[in-house]
Amino acid sequence: MLEDIATPSAPAVAPLPETARGKRPAIIDSDVHPTVKSISEIKPFLADRWWRYLQSYGARPRHPFAEGDPYPKAAPRAARRDAWTPEGAQPGSDLAFMREHYLDAYNIEAGILAPLFPTGQADRNTDFGAAISRAVNDWQRETWTRPEKRLKASIVIPYEDAEAAVAEIERCADDRDFAQILMLARTFEPLGAKRYWPIFAKAQEVGLPIGVHVFGYSGHAVTGAGWPSYYIEEMTGHAAACQAGVASLAMNGVFERFPGLRMIMIEGGFGWLASLMWRLDKHWLRHREEVPHVTRPPSETLRRNLWISTQPMEEPERSQQLIDTMKWIGLDRLLIATDYPHWDFDDPSFALPRKLDHASRLAICSGNARKVYRL
Repeated sequence: MLEDIATPSAPAVAPLPETARGKRPAIIDSDVHPTVKSISEIKPFLADRWWRYLQSYGARPRHPFAEGDPYPKAAPRAARRDAWTPEGAQPGSDLAFMREHYLDAYNIEAGILAPLFPTGQADRNTDFGAAISRAVNDWQRETWTRPEKRLKASIVIPYEDAEAAVAEIERCADDRDFAQILMLARTFEPLGAKRYWPIFAKAQEVGLPIGVHVFGYSGHAVTGAGWPSYYIEEMTGHAAACQAGVASLAMNGVFERFPGLRMIMIEGGFGWLASLMWRLDKHWLRHREEVPHVTRPPSETLRRNLWISTQPMEEPERSQQLIDTMKWIGLDRLLIATDYPHWDFDDPSFALPRKLDHASRLAICSGNARKVYRL
């Protein structure tokens, strides 16, 4: 019998931040994490067969750990200490508290939900994974987006089963409560592989962007040489995992085959993207006979089809270096992200460099997201 997720001893709740509507710029946050108070919350959305399966066998993700996370997190549930509710419910599980603590406090115009548990993504039982993904999508609508219009859901898809993923996109795409399709960065094969093309084709057809969030249950470690020793390595390694995904998308010509596809890399940082584009262009010029299907410099298609979230923010001592990096990537490519309610939350009022001009700040805080999510 699978037990409900019990809330561990909650840290003391810190005072709520001062509500600042009107004092802060409106934010469209590209990375917000809702979760369940208890796994029983998704029971009404699961067929009896799959609820019994969940109780009997549990989730079976592709990784070598029998249970739990690969590494101890920096904080319980990887969360801000003050994001636990006064009743002790885990961070991101209570809409009323989220409204006060996050939506109102940070003047959030729209928050794009990215559920990380449960999702069913990449479960070894693909039928079960598809059932969980479907249930989570219905749970998002009923629990979050219908009662709170500032929140927009992501279509969680069982992306290792492209046929099932496409069917789930078709089921949800017409509902305006969904603003994107959600995948994870550590896929079973590199992100640009053909097995994922039906998903890309469907995303292009329905006009929704694909958000690719870090983590994943591919069975592969975050490094190219096995499982690291420490959580710090895991957190740092997300950027490398994202780079591998972007290189795969570029060299497989995904954005040339699907020119209308919009893709967003989430929570892997962004400073690496400028140098990656330079290196891809350099190698493409020298070895382009290997990839005749890539007819344009990779940086051109990446600047047309790829966006990237700001969290975790790069923080050089000289802020001008960060602004220069943003310009190299493209100020229209960046989307603000907070990662609420997690421990490495970026306050959108302080995360961007102070010297950044007003127009660029507004674009990153909301304007770019309004276009890519078509809000």
